Amino acid sequence: MSGQGLSSIPENIGRQTELESLDLYHNHLTALPDSLWILSNLEKLNLADNELSWLPEEIGRLIKLRMLDLGHNRLKAIPESIGTLQALRFLYLSNNLLISVSVSLFDLQGLLYLNATDNQLTSLPEKIGNLNSLIELRLYNNQLKSLPDSIGNLGSLKEAYFMRNHLTALPASIGKMTSLKKLDLEGNRLTALPDSLTELMHLTELNLRGNQLTSLPEAVGGLKSLRFLDLRANQLSTVPASLAELSHLEKLDLRWNKSLAVPNWIDRLEQQGCTIFM
Repeated sequence: MSGQGLSSIPENIGRQTELESLDLYHNHLTALPDSLWILSNLEKLNLADNELSWLPEEIGRLIKLRMLDLGHNRLKAIPESIGTLQALRFLYLSNNLLISVSVSLFDLQGLLYLNATDNQLTSLPEKIGNLNSLIELRLYNNQLKSLPDSIGNLGSLKEAYFMRNHLTALPASIGKMTSLKKLDLEGNRLTALPDSLTELMHLTELNLRGNQLTSLPEAVGGLKSLRFLDLRANQLSTVPASLAELSHLEKLDLRWNKSLAVPNWIDRLEQQGCTIFM
């Protein structure tokens, strides 16, 4: 039923008691019928790209939901009952008007994917550390000023996207996210990195473009799995020689650091096949 120009859904949709998947993407819905919330066999519900400004607590009845897409609406809040959806694995909240999210969301310990990009989030609760099954976290284009220490508890996380927020520092606990492979911090206000960042031994991509970094920890050379490192548009005058020890590095971007002198070890990296932009 996606893209049909619908402005309402018949109340009798609740009769479809065996329905497992309902796709209402890209319509003009401002409200949903009460009977929708008795479809207890639903596993997939796509309500993205409508005009919804609120959802009832009855959404918590859909206890078999595995995928819920609420992106591209006008939601200012998420029902507390979302924490009862323990089967949920994929949750999309992007492009809404969220200033915060219900703390109960962080009771979803089976959640694998969380996308809350393009909202107005200013902080995250410590309870985010409960999402210990999470593999991918997307929170870019918000107004986050900091990350809670509990973020280090996300030991299964492989991809984290925090671009274009207002982060000025990272918690030392970030080094505990030992499964992390991709970390994108572009467009924040970072002036330094914690030494613990170098404990991310599986990290292959690190994007620090457009921050306010004046230096990097010497121990960054310990990120032995790193393949792509983007340091563009910072305030670096030097970079540690330990970068030359990154034998798997395929691309190093150092452009737009106005005071950065060409390191004397650059040739070594190029000889290993690394592409370098300065």
